[in-house]
Amino acid sequence: MMEEVGLFLNYLALEKNLREKSIIAYRHDTEQLAQFMQQLGFKRWSEITRSAVVEYVATQSQLGLAPSSIARRMSSLRGFFRFLLRERIITGNPAAHIQSPRLFRNLPVILTVREIDRILTKISLKLQGGLRDRAILELLYGSGLRLSEVINLKGSNLYLEVGHLRVMGKGGKERLVPVGEEASDYVKRYLEEERPKYVCDDSHDVLFLNRFGKSFSSVGMSKLIRKRVLAAGIRKSVTPHTFRHSFASHLVDGGASLRAVQEMLGHADISTTQIYTQLDRSYLKSVHRECHPRERKTSGGRH
Repeated sequence: MMEEVGLFLNYLALEKNLREKSIIAYRHDTEQLAQFMQQLGFKRWSEITRSAVVEYVATQSQLGLAPSSIARRMSSLRGFFRFLLRERIITGNPAAHIQSPRLFRNLPVILTVREIDRILTKISLKLQGGLRDRAILELLYGSGLRLSEVINLKGSNLYLEVGHLRVMGKGGKERLVPVGEEASDYVKRYLEEERPKYVCDDSHDVLFLNRFGKSFSSVGMSKLIRKRVLAAGIRKSVTPHTFRHSFASHLVDGGASLRAVQEMLGHADISTTQIYTQLDRSYLKSVHRECHPRERKTSGGRH
C-alpha cells in the first residue's frame, strides 16, 4: 500500500508542482492512513470501505487533534483517493461525502462514574423493588442497553453463566451483549429473591415485572428510573438513555475501540458511535471541574 503513496507523492511533486513543505504534510497524512488501514487488516486500497474511512476520521478526533488539523488530514485523504480513482487503482471513492468531524453543539448528558455509583448504592435492597430496580440500572449502564431492550428482556435471553445477554435491537436485529459480574449478580438475586413475589398468570417469561406482575411500559420504567436518580440527589436532566450514553463514553475513555463500542451498542454505522469521541473530552472536563483542587471554589469565591 505504501507503493501507491509513493506514486501519489511523485504526482504532487511533478505534476502539481507543490512545495516541499506541502509534500511533507501529504506524506505524513497518507502514510499514517496506510498504516491505519494495514492495522485493520486491509492489504489493497481497493478493499477499503467507507466505514473504515469513517473509523480513521473518528480516531483522529479521539486523539484530541484540533479541528483544523483534522480538516487538513481529511483534505489529504480526499486528494489521495481522487488520485487512486484517476489511476484506476480503486473503482469507487470510499471517502466520498464523509465530512470532517465537528464539535457537537448539543452533546448528550452523561453521568460521571461517581454519579453512577451514587445512584446505584442509594437504592435500598431491603425495600420492595430494590433488587429489581438495581438490576435494571446495572443493565442499562453495565451493558449499554436501550430502555426498550431492557423492557423486552426474557428469562430465555440470559446467558449469565457465560456473561452475555441476547437482546432484540432496532429493526428486529438481535445481538449478543456482554454483561459484567456486578450486573449479573444483581439479576440473579432479583430472579431468586424478588421476581417470584411479582409473578402472576400473565407474567410469562418477562424478566422485569411491575407490581401487577406484567411487563413495564416505557413510561412506567422511565418514572422508576427518574425516581432513583432524584433520590441520589442528581439534578442533571437524566433519561434512561443517559445510562447508555454514559456506558459508551466511559468505555471510550477507558481505551475501547470505536468498532467494539459500535458492536456492543448495536449501531449500524460507526459514524453514529463517533459522537462518543466528543463525549470523552466533555466527560474528562467535567471530572476535572468536579475533582481538581484548583477548580474548587471557597466561600470567598477564590480558586
